[in-house]
Amino acid sequence: MNFERIPEHETLRDSIREFFDRELQEPKIREMDRTRRIPRELWKRLAQLGWPGLSVPTEYGGSGADVMTGAVLCEEIARRFPSLATDWLLISMTARVLRESGTEKQQSELLPKLAAGEFLMSFGMTEPGGGTDVLGLKTRATLVGGEWVVRGQKLYTSLADDADAILVLCRTDPAEAAKRSRGLSLVLTPRHQNGVQVRRLELMGQRAACTCEVFFDDARAPADAVVGELGRGWHTLLRSLDEERILCAAMYVGITAAALDLALQYAKDRTAFGRPIGAYQAVQHPLADTAAELEQIRLLTAKAAWLQSNGHECAVEAAMAKLAASEVAVRATDRCMRVLGGFGMVEESPLERLFRDARLGPFSPISNEMVRNFIGERLGLPRSY
Repeated sequence: MNFERIPEHETLRDSIREFFDRELQEPKIREMDRTRRIPRELWKRLAQLGWPGLSVPTEYGGSGADVMTGAVLCEEIARRFPSLATDWLLISMTARVLRESGTEKQQSELLPKLAAGEFLMSFGMTEPGGGTDVLGLKTRATLVGGEWVVRGQKLYTSLADDADAILVLCRTDPAEAAKRSRGLSLVLTPRHQNGVQVRRLELMGQRAACTCEVFFDDARAPADAVVGELGRGWHTLLRSLDEERILCAAMYVGITAAALDLALQYAKDRTAFGRPIGAYQAVQHPLADTAAELEQIRLLTAKAAWLQSNGHECAVEAAMAKLAASEVAVRATDRCMRVLGGFGMVEESPLERLFRDARLGPFSPISNEMVRNFIGERLGLPRSY
């Protein structure tokens, strides 16, 4: 690795910031947050900028960019609108799963639409009774008369209500003895049908990301709707985890950076006892700590992204980046909220939203406790779960 700025990345950062300043300013973001919805037409506008197609191969109309570039995009989106960053992350993961595990037909039909902002896919993984124990899922899919019939329930399924299809992790064969990961498949199930009912959940944070509960009651999917190898769906997902964690870390780097910017500006502008409040050590020290931690998580995320983009093993680094960045974002938004005081609690302050949005990080898309378990095992300690 070297630490020189990459001109293409700097150009990308500038273009994202210009877009938000020009077309998606805070009042519009706040309205989407309040209505808990990102308009579908926004994705077509973003497609003109190349955002949905960033990790789609060039032969399918995308940019074919690496994870380093994706992390830059995700960080900059999250600085202004974390809910949009969450949904973009899902789009990026859709591209990865399809380009690496999809059939030629799935790739040729869906990837161009994804890059054009005309196809959205949600991931149906978590269930009400399972939580982190994903392999204990109860959703089933049975091949009947040339169609998959899906029955079950998914929870905390982001983007489900706006999606065209939901990639459902379900059991298609009985589990082998002591190997619950066997017999699970990924079935691409069309969203708009009577057998799929979606209920939006009203979360405290990331409200516009469209987190939902989904009910599959004899939902139908074509026989060729399996993505990846039949019965190996969990292993297909595992190949995407490093990229997901790196992009997730980048999102919380963005939230931390935005919170620090807001607090620094307020500390310069707000006066008390005849001086800017930033002149007092009680304000300076927590901001200095936040700046140091921001640099740490940015470097850790950049290292993981560099390793992944250059074909190196990075599972531990990706997990560490997600763990550290999400924990720092929570601390940073808390410190910065204290600097802003009452104004931080007012809804017109972006920090009020960032404070709420950061709270999702420690337990999504995987809990930090499970991340610590994974890291501990990679350090040579006994498996703890």
